[in-house]
Amino acid sequence: MLDIKFIRENPDIVKKTLSEKCLTLDVDELLSIDKKIIQIKQLMEAELQKRNALSKEMPKASPERKEEIKELSKKSGQQAAAYAEELKPLEEQFKSMMGMTPTIPAPDVPRGTSEEENVVIRQVGEKPTFDFEMKDHVELMDMNNWGEFKKISQICGSRTVGIKGELLQLEMALWQFTVNKLIEKGFTVMSVPSLSFENAFYHTGHFPFDYDSVYSMPKDNLYLAGTAEVILNSIHAGDILKESDLPIMYAGFSPCFRREAGAAGKDTRGLIRVHQFSKVEQYIICKAEIAESDKMHQFILQNSEEVMQEMEIPYQIIANCTGDMGAGKYRMNDIEAWCPGQNQYRETHSCSSLLDWQARRTNIRYREDESGKVKFAYTLNNTGLATPRVLVAFIENHQQADGSVRIPKALQPYMGGKTKIGGKK
Repeated sequence: MLDIKFIRENPDIVKKTLSEKCLTLDVDELLSIDKKIIQIKQLMEAELQKRNALSKEMPKASPERKEEIKELSKKSGQQAAAYAEELKPLEEQFKSMMGMTPTIPAPDVPRGTSEEENVVIRQVGEKPTFDFEMKDHVELMDMNNWGEFKKISQICGSRTVGIKGELLQLEMALWQFTVNKLIEKGFTVMSVPSLSFENAFYHTGHFPFDYDSVYSMPKDNLYLAGTAEVILNSIHAGDILKESDLPIMYAGFSPCFRREAGAAGKDTRGLIRVHQFSKVEQYIICKAEIAESDKMHQFILQNSEEVMQEMEIPYQIIANCTGDMGAGKYRMNDIEAWCPGQNQYRETHSCSSLLDWQARRTNIRYREDESGKVKFAYTLNNTGLATPRVLVAFIENHQQADGSVRIPKALQPYMGGKTKIGGKK
């Protein structure tokens, strides 16, 4: 969320950002509620001060005055309590509306209303050409007996799949490869649960914006997360960190879940858009400096580019426009992998800088070493690797004429030295 002081001083900037991000929030109403809260708190404080003054007068007062003081003190207490009750719904509404306030995007972020206005920054790698009839990933999985679609969907519902054999070995190899790379980059690796309470989703900003895409278990008051970021962000909730300990860098691994609400009939074939997947997520807490945030953004983006390059998958980097970047994002870049079977690029990574937007929600702060001043930290996140979607690009780009799939050199040590999997035996 934004600082209320900034909103008071810059309502027009906030309104413009809401429009650019295609969000709805009545800034004037928010400021009106803010003003009412301040006024009521002042009145309540006046009554409490009055009661305190009467309390100090009590020891030296005459018997008659003591009775009067008791009555006046009682009335001030009752009035203060009434003001406190009046504040409760206003503060609840204020908190809810503050949770909808957006981060002001970086000046160089493309302005636009949808993904159609995202900008391609660069393309890396050569798209493969085939001198044989190319197969898409579902055909390759069928011919190599690498997946169970029909029976699993009968058991578990639509958009579910079982991956087996050498393709599962490849999937696990890709996880280990990515984790090792991030360890080398200085990340602390951690496996985290997929389950969490509602508050963690509010902390990251997934709630209240994204309820429809999250699986809920009302009986247990729990939700299933679509990224380890949800849990990692709340690990330091309420903490005041040391500046010298920053940046804190986690590589979180977890099973992830997404309802894909609103995606009916879209990308239903194969592995593109499934309800359950696994992900290694980069998550960083850093100092509250734009230059530091930009440096960290490029760092985690480069890490993911290295993963793509060593997997030898052609990709492009996207600058997401304001209408496609969400409320909390200061800057966002997607990595999209080339998928020959779909004849298009598909998103595999999403890199985001959020400045102090999450830290304010989560109350993550740090104390400056020199001044001792306490500040809200900045946070960033990016996909390290998400499967099974990346398998689509992997096996389609590296397919051979006999239906086998070539294993790039960087991955061969993780596959027991294999140079290919599948194909006619």
